[in-house]
Amino acid sequence: MARRALGPAALQVVQAVQQVFAALDDPSREIVVACSGGADSTSLACAVGHLAGKPADRTPSVRAVIVDHGLQPGSAQVAAAVAARLEGIGMPAQVRRVEVLTDSPDGTEAAARDARYQALSEMAGPHAVVLLGHTLDDQAETVLLGLARGSGTRSLAGMPPRFGTAPQFRRPLLGLRRTTTAKACREWGIEVWDDPQNAQPEFARVRVRQRVMPMLEAELGPRFAEALARTAILARQDGDALDDCAEALIPASGEGLDVTMLAGLPEAVASRVLRGWLVRAGADQPGFAHVRSVQALVDRWHGQRGVDLPGGVRVRRKAGLLVADRPGE
Repeated sequence: MARRALGPAALQVVQAVQQVFAALDDPSREIVVACSGGADSTSLACAVGHLAGKPADRTPSVRAVIVDHGLQPGSAQVAAAVAARLEGIGMPAQVRRVEVLTDSPDGTEAAARDARYQALSEMAGPHAVVLLGHTLDDQAETVLLGLARGSGTRSLAGMPPRFGTAPQFRRPLLGLRRTTTAKACREWGIEVWDDPQNAQPEFARVRVRQRVMPMLEAELGPRFAEALARTAILARQDGDALDDCAEALIPASGEGLDVTMLAGLPEAVASRVLRGWLVRAGADQPGFAHVRSVQALVDRWHGQRGVDLPGGVRVRRKAGLLVADRPGE
């Protein structure tokens, strides 16, 4: 894109993205920007284009991918317009249409997310780094929704700044507010698209964004979103440490789990060991209630016959071990 002096907001976005460029372990790794056309991902694309246009020995190749979910009338035209705007600033752009299972038991929003990540992985290829435009506001909303579900430390940890390996996904804007990305786009003079679904109150995230967060910031202080994002960082650090401790204690698939060992562990570690063991045994997404039911075979044992779990797995206590099998097979 054409070289121009950066405004203060655009500079913040560029500095956030610069950290990704500096951390590349291989300058041949391509950077792919996932762009919806909104202010967050558009400012991200502008920053990537700005940095890719600077003379440097280790400048990676860059491009953008726009995923068309096909959930709204005219979505193909919107995607084409976003691609044209990015091409206009010198950013090569491709559009990928996906099919979303609107009758998914997990909901349309989750189905769209799964389809989007699948498309991005396929379009980027295993060696690329895919950049996502999630901001501090998105992180705060995610933490608040996790708190409402009562999902524990991992849910409170929100969205990780990086995940995946082939390709690798990164979120360089998690430290910036949504107001900053919107201002950056104005400074760059680039048009953005406002997704009408972001104003539909039937989505829980929209209600949090439009009603809950403004109320909490009015009552508890204007930096409440930053406090939630900080909570995510602390919860992720704790969760990662506990997961590492538990991982070393989970028996291999097919092996029993020692009851005495499990009973001697702190509950935060024991529950992770137990859930990991259940997953390896074939249980389908064991939740809090499932883990607690199996835990009763350890600390409230009085000769129970066993616990049946999703996936057709039954856990029994036998000779000082928890053992898992499939009675129907």
